[in-house]
Amino acid sequence: MTHRNDLSAHSAHSATRTSATTLDMGDVGYQKQLSKRHMQMIAIGGSIGTGLFLGASGRMALAGPSLAIVYIVCGIFTFMVVRALGELVMHRPSSGAFVSYAREFLGERGAYTVGWLYFLNWSTTLVADITAVALYAHFWSMFVSIPQWVLALIALAVVLGLNVVSVRLFGEMEFWFALIKVGTIIAFMVVALVFIITGTPIEGNVPGIATITDNGGLFPQGLAPMLAIALGVVFAFGGTEMIGVAAGESDDPAAVVPKAVNSIMWRIILFYAGSVILFTLLLPWTAYSPTESPFVTVMSSIGIPHAGNVMNLVVLTAAMSSLNAGLYATGRTLRSMAVAGTAPRFAARMNRNGVPYGGILITSSVGIAGVVLNLVMPQKAFEIVLNLAGLGIVGTWASIMICHWIFVRKSEQGEYRRPDFRLPFAPVLNIMTLGFLVGVVLLMFFDDEIGRITLAVFCVVAAAMVAGWFRVRGRLGPAVLTVMDPTEAEARDV
Repeated sequence: MTHRNDLSAHSAHSATRTSATTLDMGDVGYQKQLSKRHMQMIAIGGSIGTGLFLGASGRMALAGPSLAIVYIVCGIFTFMVVRALGELVMHRPSSGAFVSYAREFLGERGAYTVGWLYFLNWSTTLVADITAVALYAHFWSMFVSIPQWVLALIALAVVLGLNVVSVRLFGEMEFWFALIKVGTIIAFMVVALVFIITGTPIEGNVPGIATITDNGGLFPQGLAPMLAIALGVVFAFGGTEMIGVAAGESDDPAAVVPKAVNSIMWRIILFYAGSVILFTLLLPWTAYSPTESPFVTVMSSIGIPHAGNVMNLVVLTAAMSSLNAGLYATGRTLRSMAVAGTAPRFAARMNRNGVPYGGILITSSVGIAGVVLNLVMPQKAFEIVLNLAGLGIVGTWASIMICHWIFVRKSEQGEYRRPDFRLPFAPVLNIMTLGFLVGVVLLMFFDDEIGRITLAVFCVVAAAMVAGWFRVRGRLGPAVLTVMDPTEAEARDV
């Protein structure tokens, strides 16, 4: 059987490849309804989530002020991944994103692997998100009497209903979600700087450098905790790659994607590292609890009325934003795979508004499993899935760097032409980033028992994926990727 995405038949035409357009049939049917402001806020929202609003407390309780360094280091590698993805987007925008690029550069087997790894990431994150929404809702007394699983189900139903209407509605939701998150962080930073500059005491502590130096310095627990929290930080940055998926439905990806990608680095430094530095300048790192948002801790300590209510609403918004993005991304990913025959055919279905509702509903079914998990073990549901989601995002990011590496190599051979917007110093930075991602997984194994259990579970998942490939490979049909001349591409509007 001829491999469905085998582009070797076009190798004789490598001289004309640079002027041709590659069409992935999985991209047919989408509507270009995401505007520049949608894309900008999707990029911002993807880089700011519960990993900052809630997860920073637990990580700071382990690593202290050195968490800022971990954020910066992981942020640098995150930027490399997104910059490589941005170059692939400039080469060919696709709603299938990583799946479509893996199809082009790694073959259908690679697309199958990447697609299901990304589905693993977002489907498990989906369970975490609806669990988080339910937990945050219980902060208010009016919701305490409602079972956690009911609140989780309501959150899933609301976001699902809005997600299947149209991609423009998805963009609007992400726009306002991101605006709330950014506005909250900026407001916090302004308040924090006022207290630091004026030296106004907070619960008897005078903000400033002495708050760090008098409490163990930059590395109060040594270097080991910095390494231990690396996977959690990578998971916190999961979502930055959303810009690659959304580019396939953007009305002007060439203008928006480079600006959005380039701004990710300073956002990570400003919002993540900057916030941690301010936290540890305002209060000793020991004042922060893993069970409470660091923003709530600070705002409550300086006596701002209703700070807990406001910040809990913001954290809940961040979880809803992540839930919204997860349904969007997996719907597109599963459709790209379904067109190729490596995912259920139902995932290929689209409504009249160009929304792949089949894939979205399949992902939502995993969310139902999360609702059941909330019913059976509500206290442990959130922790159970996070490590698996982290492994899923590590696998996805690795695939991006590998595909980009192959793209660069083929460009040097004359098969492609690299766009002006590119990852510099390739493939050196590709190799460095892949080494970093491998190191993160190895640290998981040597870190603690939970990490080893997670890797054992992932091995079972990997075995299931291998068995699944042998099951679906016989269903592969005609080629999904088509290389067209410019005239045909213009006629198809691709």
